[in-house]
Amino acid sequence: IIGILAAIALPAYQDYISKSQTTRVVGELAAGKTAVDAALFEGKEPVLQANNADTSKEDIGLTDTSNKPRSNLMSNVELGGFSATSSAGTITGTLGTRANKDITGAKIMQNRAADGVWSCTIDGSAATGWKDKFIPTGCTAS
Repeated sequence: IIGILAAIALPAYQDYISKSQTTRVVGELAAGKTAVDAALFEGKEPVLQANNADTSKEDIGLTDTSNKPRSNLMSNVELGGFSATSSAGTITGTLGTRANKDITGAKIMQNRAADGVWSCTIDGSAATGWKDKFIPTGCTAS
């Protein structure tokens, strides 16, 4: 009986961990959305590493001084499309090896349209055990 219960409970627990880690990273990237909006409002280009001498760029705070993600679940954070003249772009976080093995390699994207509306998409194609049920509320599969 214990073996049967374990066979049912362990996979369900692993799925729970995968969804909770995905949800956590969505939340961590959401902090970058606020920083991007603030930078654009001030007429600055949002970047991951700002040179203190360049006042036209604003560090959004998702990476440390060695350009590694502040989150231990991400292997990489990228910004694409943003500039001082373009307010549309994407913040992309890639789940790294410290995340559950089923979601390692999945990409979580916070997409900003030119009108300031944000949307969340997740590309799980690079994750070997990805299931769409890992997508948190408010995000869609890409």
